[in-house]
Amino acid sequence: MERECFEDEEVARVLNDGFVAIKVDREERPDIDHIYMSVCQAMTGQGGWPLTVLMTPEKKPFFAGTYFPKNSKRGMPGLMDILTRVKEKWHYEKDTFIRAGAQVAGAIQPQPDRPAEGEPGENDLKDMLKKAFVQYKNQFDEQYGGFGAAPKFPTPHTLSFLLRYWKRNGEIEALAMVEKTLESMYRGGIYDHIGYGFSRYSTDGKWLVPHFEKMLYDNALLALAYTEAHQATGRDLYARVAKEIFTYVLRDMRSPEGGFYSAEDADSEGIEGKFYIWSPGEIKEILGEKDGEIFCRLYDITASGNFEGRSIPNLIDQTPENIAVAFNIRPGEFTDLTDRLRRKIFEAREKRVHPYKDDKILTAWNGLMIAALAKAAAVFNEPVYSQAAAWAADFIFRKLRREDGRLLARYRDGEPAIPAFLDDHAFLAWGLLELYEATFAADYLRKSLELTKQMIALFQDRQNGGFYFNGADAEELIARPKEIYDGALPSGNSVALVNLLRLALLTGDDELAETAEKQINAFANIVKDHPRGYAHYLLGVYFSLGPSREIVIAGRAEDPGVIKMLQAVRRQFLPDTVIIFHPAGDAVQGIEELAPFIREQQPIDGMATAYVCQNHACLSPVTDVDELSGL
Repeated sequence: MERECFEDEEVARVLNDGFVAIKVDREERPDIDHIYMSVCQAMTGQGGWPLTVLMTPEKKPFFAGTYFPKNSKRGMPGLMDILTRVKEKWHYEKDTFIRAGAQVAGAIQPQPDRPAEGEPGENDLKDMLKKAFVQYKNQFDEQYGGFGAAPKFPTPHTLSFLLRYWKRNGEIEALAMVEKTLESMYRGGIYDHIGYGFSRYSTDGKWLVPHFEKMLYDNALLALAYTEAHQATGRDLYARVAKEIFTYVLRDMRSPEGGFYSAEDADSEGIEGKFYIWSPGEIKEILGEKDGEIFCRLYDITASGNFEGRSIPNLIDQTPENIAVAFNIRPGEFTDLTDRLRRKIFEAREKRVHPYKDDKILTAWNGLMIAALAKAAAVFNEPVYSQAAAWAADFIFRKLRREDGRLLARYRDGEPAIPAFLDDHAFLAWGLLELYEATFAADYLRKSLELTKQMIALFQDRQNGGFYFNGADAEELIARPKEIYDGALPSGNSVALVNLLRLALLTGDDELAETAEKQINAFANIVKDHPRGYAHYLLGVYFSLGPSREIVIAGRAEDPGVIKMLQAVRRQFLPDTVIIFHPAGDAVQGIEELAPFIREQQPIDGMATAYVCQNHACLSPVTDVDELSGL
């Protein structure tokens, strides 16, 4: 519609003559997007973008839809006809529009969320987890992985839930669904095999043809999923994909100031995917005939193509092992060869016109990338990742807070703006939690705790439970939305739930634990019938059911025994566990203030010592790192 309607002078004249035209960036103002998307869904039974809404001067909507051509055609009303008729009717049927807007505004007000039949018991919550697993199982694509039909979205939090379901119940099928999906996505064209990183979604069922847009949040959440899968299985492939995602993000999506940009467009030179697709001739011109043939065979680059006459590199029908055998090359040599060839193709691609980069820096999405980098820093023992996460966190606290301490949501061209939403607080608090467990700098835990308490003060619905999307200090809109659905992004309410549970365990704060319990109760009635739509909320349910564990490792930071103990714990997939380092020396005061219960957990005879506590009861301390295996 941008090209068809909103850049058209004839449409502009009609709009300017009778309307006030407002364009909303849904990434900058997700609160407005949430409200008016719910309007469109209520009025038409469906939603999507572009979103077109007509409303009264009081912001009360009376007409909504998604795509409209400029002029009516094939039974579809055109924007010119809609605008002309509304303008005519406004003069003599104005009251009808106003009444309709008031009715719609009333219909989208949030309803109480608390379950009418009372708070869910332990068995109710376990049934919810099992029901979600069955629903995912019924939707699973056994041939290509993923869930449902095309278009296919990655939804990494679904995979995170299934990993936990496998861990808790020993359900091999849950793990198999995760592995099939992660490997199929990597092998498909949705993954950029030349420059790394994932595109937004696949337009087909086998992950071949993506919508080529790359989003920061998708890559953060997918990196987390691949990192956890590596912990759970030990497979090097998952570690490699996670690291390649970070190679892309740190190379192409990081601002000089340390924050991360939002997205890269699908188009370059006005053509979707042009930057990413190839012909055999182009490849062979760069690599030569023999190497070019190897590369084309491996990545499915053919004369007929797989996308509008050209080819999206993919590994769906080939593996490096098969091609190595076909060309009589030893596996190790083949890996070195293809790495060298890929770098040559990447260098050539860099000379093409790049897709437009959306250089907004969003607090919420940066919080997700901080979480992903910090988690990977701990699991892979990669300090460069924790350093990048720390720089991004420092950027946000320097540039995206007002003088009164209020967090802000967006930064661009030196301008911070817009009071932060629930997602900003919850996602950043998550990132800081991961950054604490990667570095054990107590200040990150303190900041996560402070942000969470600010979140409670600004967003909590004290009557019905849960958190509103916009703060109590935000501008007044026609509704105050409260989201729990975990779609492309997990909801702020779901992330807040997991944060509250982890912080309660890390600090021993009973009030946080009580708030988490209220959070579960507030949404259980909504979630219980179709839990597959609430995967991240289910991570919180999983954590709350326990048994949860604290592992406290005491000793000197530079002690090889401490380092080995931390590595032994971090290698394992322990989603029900928080890790605290109790250091010796001056650093001890900061963490003891935040987690006073660790004061008694000291090194034994000067040796690195681990205390494993389950449901607040501690086992005998251990000084042998081997005793931390198989937790």
